[in-house]
Amino acid sequence: MRYQITGKQIDIGEALQTHVKSEMAEVIGKYAERPTDATVIFSKSAHEYVCESIVHLSTGLTSQARATATEIYAAFDSCNEKMEKQLRRYKRRLKDHHRKRDVPVEFSQAPSYILASSAAETAEEPETIEPMIIAEMETKVPSLSVGEAVMQMELAGAPVIVFRDEGHNGVNVVYRREDGNIGWIDTRAE
Repeated sequence: MRYQITGKQIDIGEALQTHVKSEMAEVIGKYAERPTDATVIFSKSAHEYVCESIVHLSTGLTSQARATATEIYAAFDSCNEKMEKQLRRYKRRLKDHHRKRDVPVEFSQAPSYILASSAAETAEEPETIEPMIIAEMETKVPSLSVGEAVMQMELAGAPVIVFRDEGHNGVNVVYRREDGNIGWIDTRAE
């Protein structure tokens, strides 16, 4: 397991790094079977310390947590508790599905674009209906089951996730609805 512990505009001492490695190793070892790497970033926002942690699992899932506190150790401990809660839920859901993933999640490449918002445009009528592309990049689309996609969306705290359904290899979308439920768009051609 690789650890990357950094500070943005603050110095991270050896004692804090040792504390982070030992505490994270305990939590990750308890709930995650094969973690690949963990990134912990400390920063300061006004009078509070901010701790952000990201753990990548060999199954392709990513767990993220963020916490703030007036002391740096307290910020990490709070962040680590949130991470532990997410990993505990993840492990419980895996047990509930009664199936183990034998192979890692496969990813396929897809183009990703950032379009200019209509609020950025002037009050004038646009000349064309073509949106202005601000950025163009590649993104990874995982092959997951619907349950794993919902789990990944909740672990990442994302409002939506696009994935390839393992059952029929079609592109699907799960998203959080305004009423709090989860929506699923299945593009399977009948």
